[in-house]
Amino acid sequence: MKYVIILGDGMADWPLEQLGGETPLSYAKTPAMDELARMSEIGMVATIPEGMSPGSDTANLSVLGYDPKKYYTGRSPLEALSIGADMKETDVVFRCNIVTLTEDGGSYEEQTILDHSSDEISTEDAAVLLRAVTDQLTEEGYRFFVGTSYRHCMIWDNGKVLELTPPHDVLTRKIKEYLPEDPVLRRIQEKSYEILKDHPLNLERKKNGLNPANSFWFWGAGTKPVLTSFEGQYHKKGAMISAVDLLKGIAVGAGMDRIIVEGANGGLHTNYEGKAEAAVDALVKKGYDFVYVHVEGPDEMGHQGSIEKKVQSIEFLDQRLIRLVKEGLDRSGEDYRMLILPDHPTPIKVRTHVAEPVPYLLYDSTAPQAHTWHYNEKEAAEGGCSVAHGWDMMTYLLTGEKR
Repeated sequence: MKYVIILGDGMADWPLEQLGGETPLSYAKTPAMDELARMSEIGMVATIPEGMSPGSDTANLSVLGYDPKKYYTGRSPLEALSIGADMKETDVVFRCNIVTLTEDGGSYEEQTILDHSSDEISTEDAAVLLRAVTDQLTEEGYRFFVGTSYRHCMIWDNGKVLELTPPHDVLTRKIKEYLPEDPVLRRIQEKSYEILKDHPLNLERKKNGLNPANSFWFWGAGTKPVLTSFEGQYHKKGAMISAVDLLKGIAVGAGMDRIIVEGANGGLHTNYEGKAEAAVDALVKKGYDFVYVHVEGPDEMGHQGSIEKKVQSIEFLDQRLIRLVKEGLDRSGEDYRMLILPDHPTPIKVRTHVAEPVPYLLYDSTAPQAHTWHYNEKEAAEGGCSVAHGWDMMTYLLTGEKR
């Protein structure tokens, strides 16, 4: 038996008037997921432990079978694992987004945050801007590491874990009340704005109609993580397919292999077909028992507040990835169980994550069911099945036993 999870990050949502009371998931044309739903169990699962922040970090740990209350030490340390940053026990790691602020004159703190991703800036351009700032910094004990797109890391030697606000939580707001209280971190952010707002690369971006990547933004602090081995815990050889450092870092911590897909970029126009092919090859040809395929697009479109693009991202996921994975595994003759779900909702109305249960679809090729339902939030909630703790979902996938 082979096992695969396909996770559409932030795919769940709330009903929208613009879609006639449908959610993006129920409105989107998803023939592959709907066909699977008719042969599957659908239900709701709570991925976020009570009292914890509804981040992709806690939620994906949960889906992978790790209780966040036990294993979570912060988001950024997981990302740092992916990019090979050396961490000591005394280090504190921060996410360093390169964001878009207004350039309306006046002081730094009076600017408004427009875009947490700087129009999904390329990694290559972001690396140029990161270096432009760090080359001019004089503070000692702060190290910067290039990640993917707008997502980078900063390590503070002998630092402090500080509660800082994610930029996607305060879009369109003035930044004054969300800036770090620590004077050095605040000074670095201000310095980055001074350097980047007139950087030639940003002047060119504005000329081309793109948002300038004009400020660092620190958040997601944490300390060195310690995860148990996935194979040791579940006795399955696993692999991760994702474009984002968070998921690749979780894989490193769990001792899973990372499969890198060319053209996978964490955006709307990622290489869906390449991810599908890599997943099938891993399970059929390369001896893996389990593959986790993560797609960031729906979450990014939720943060952007784009109904049209979120619907499109779900349709791409359905036809350019899920359909191909099912067809490939069916052709192979392998028995398999497939779990499809989001990690958390990212509702268009609020443009950030919420801690609500998400719909899941669990298909077993050896025991197809017969239903008339479709895969979406409403019908999954009415399906009568539920999993109270997200970290129990992995055991359910692998063994068919609910805890």
